[in-house]
Amino acid sequence: MLTTKRKPATVGEILVEEFMRPMKVTQAALAEAMGVQRNHRRNVTAATALILARVFGNSPDFWLNVQRRSDLWEAMNSPRERERIERAKPLGAAA
Repeated sequence: MLTTKRKPATVGEILVEEFMRPMKVTQAALAEAMGVQRNHRRNVTAATALILARVFGNSPDFWLNVQRRSDLWEAMNSPRERERIERAKPLGAAA
Protein backbone atom coordinates (compact mmCIF):
# COMPACT_ATOMS: atom_id res chain seq x y z
CA MET A 1 0.00 0.00 0.00
CA LEU A 2 1.19 3.53 -0.68
CA THR A 3 2.59 5.17 2.41
CA THR A 4 3.58 8.52 0.97
CA LYS A 5 1.71 11.69 1.85
CA ARG A 6 2.93 13.38 -1.32
CA LYS A 7 0.67 13.06 -4.33
CA PRO A 8 2.40 11.08 -7.10
CA ALA A 9 2.88 12.60 -10.53
CA THR A 10 0.00 12.04 -12.91
CA VAL A 11 0.31 10.49 -16.34
CA GLY A 12 -0.19 13.94 -17.84
CA GLU A 13 2.62 15.42 -15.76
CA ILE A 14 4.96 12.58 -16.69
CA LEU A 15 4.05 12.93 -20.36
CA VAL A 16 4.78 16.64 -20.42
CA GLU A 17 7.82 16.84 -18.14
CA GLU A 18 9.63 13.63 -19.00
CA PHE A 19 8.71 13.05 -22.63
CA MET A 20 7.08 15.91 -24.52
CA ARG A 21 9.26 18.82 -23.34
CA PRO A 22 12.60 17.04 -23.66
CA MET A 23 11.61 15.68 -27.08
CA LYS A 24 10.00 19.01 -28.12
CA VAL A 25 6.76 17.21 -29.03
CA THR A 26 3.54 19.23 -29.20
CA GLN A 27 0.13 18.00 -28.06
CA ALA A 28 -0.98 17.95 -31.70
CA ALA A 29 2.03 15.86 -32.75
CA LEU A 30 1.53 13.42 -29.88
CA ALA A 31 -2.18 13.06 -30.61
CA GLU A 32 -1.42 12.39 -34.26
CA ALA A 33 1.24 9.79 -33.38
CA MET A 34 -1.20 8.11 -30.99
CA GLY A 35 -4.13 8.28 -33.41
CA VAL A 36 -6.39 10.13 -30.95
CA GLN A 37 -8.06 13.52 -30.74
CA ARG A 38 -5.89 16.32 -29.37
CA ASN A 39 -8.21 16.84 -26.39
CA HIS A 40 -8.15 13.13 -25.44
CA ARG A 41 -7.83 13.17 -21.63
CA ARG A 42 -8.66 9.95 -19.90
CA ASN A 43 -7.15 7.54 -17.47
CA VAL A 44 -4.63 5.18 -18.99
CA THR A 45 -6.28 1.93 -20.03
CA ALA A 46 -4.41 -1.17 -21.17
CA ALA A 47 -4.90 -0.11 -24.80
CA THR A 48 -3.69 3.43 -24.14
CA ALA A 49 -0.65 2.04 -22.28
CA LEU A 50 0.18 -0.11 -25.31
CA ILE A 51 -0.14 2.92 -27.61
CA LEU A 52 2.03 5.14 -25.39
CA ALA A 53 4.62 2.37 -25.11
CA ARG A 54 4.73 2.06 -28.90
CA VAL A 55 4.98 5.83 -29.40
CA PHE A 56 7.72 6.37 -26.81
CA GLY A 57 9.51 3.02 -27.03
CA ASN A 58 9.03 2.00 -23.42
CA SER A 59 6.79 -0.54 -21.73
CA PRO A 60 3.02 -0.50 -21.23
CA ASP A 61 3.71 -1.45 -17.60
CA PHE A 62 5.42 1.90 -17.08
CA TRP A 63 2.26 3.80 -18.08
CA LEU A 64 -0.09 1.49 -16.18
CA ASN A 65 2.04 1.82 -13.04
CA VAL A 66 1.97 5.62 -13.23
CA GLN A 67 -1.84 5.46 -13.51
CA ARG A 68 -2.10 2.86 -10.74
CA ARG A 69 -0.07 4.92 -8.27
CA SER A 70 -2.17 7.98 -8.99
CA ASP A 71 -5.44 6.04 -8.65
CA LEU A 72 -4.37 4.45 -5.36
CA TRP A 73 -3.27 7.78 -3.92
CA GLU A 74 -6.56 9.41 -4.90
CA ALA A 75 -8.58 6.60 -3.32
CA MET A 76 -6.56 6.65 -0.11
CA ASN A 77 -6.80 10.42 0.21
CA SER A 78 -10.46 10.86 -0.64
CA PRO A 79 -12.56 11.05 2.55
CA ARG A 80 -15.48 9.35 0.79
CA GLU A 81 -13.37 6.50 -0.58
CA ARG A 82 -11.42 6.18 2.68
CA GLU A 83 -14.70 5.66 4.54
CA ARG A 84 -15.70 2.90 2.10
CA ILE A 85 -12.29 1.26 2.41
CA GLU A 86 -12.35 1.32 6.21
CA ARG A 87 -15.83 -0.28 6.28
CA ALA A 88 -14.48 -3.35 4.52
CA LYS A 89 -13.68 -6.32 6.75
CA PRO A 90 -11.23 -9.14 6.12
CA LEU A 91 -13.07 -12.37 5.23
CA GLY A 92 -11.96 -14.01 8.47
CA ALA A 93 -13.63 -11.23 10.48
CA ALA A 94 -16.71 -10.93 8.24
CA ALA A 95 -17.66 -14.62 8.38
